[in-house]
Amino acid sequence: MKYSEGIQRSLPFGYLFLVVMGILKESVFYYQIGINILKYSTIMDILISPIATLTAHPVILIALIGIVVFSFVFPSFLSKQASKNKRWAFQMASLKGHENMSKEAIENHFTNMFVRFLAMMLLSFFVGIGLGEGFGLTRKIRENKLKYDYRLNYGDDKFEQVHLIGSNSMYYIYLAKGNKTIKIAPVGSIKTIELTNNRKLNDQ
Repeated sequence: MKYSEGIQRSLPFGYLFLVVMGILKESVFYYQIGINILKYSTIMDILISPIATLTAHPVILIALIGIVVFSFVFPSFLSKQASKNKRWAFQMASLKGHENMSKEAIENHFTNMFVRFLAMMLLSFFVGIGLGEGFGLTRKIRENKLKYDYRLNYGDDKFEQVHLIGSNSMYYIYLAKGNKTIKIAPVGSIKTIELTNNRKLNDQ
């Protein structure tokens, strides 16, 4: 089995792994503000969590693409060099006793190397995002540096200017201006939500 064929065989497990990473990222983020986000999430929220993370900002998507490409190219490069019996390639791949291994066994080793390498990179990537975003949010809350860019309208002329922490199919999670208490409101209790300070449009 060729190296590329081994990668293709591993792809069906890729999205499942991304889902787990998305759950981990969200859990790490919300844990820092005292919320168990799984209690407020549906199965659909969990399934689309990695997609929501990747589309949150172009930089995140570009960074992930870079990680995947590097995780594929590096083992692939070592595999090609190993096929030329380059000793340093075997050493970098921690492949001992390759003289007694079949070609298929060597290719399987590089396939497993790709999977492990990518898994470690993605784990660091998603956990790092969760930790970084959570730490940044808690610091802004303590230092009163939040931007209250949204307005939640409840009907009957009642509204709140808020900093929207996050949302899913069931709940909005936010802080109201002048109040450090984190609120979790069902989507059905809010009539409309307005982006009152759209920085993308204001900068143009």
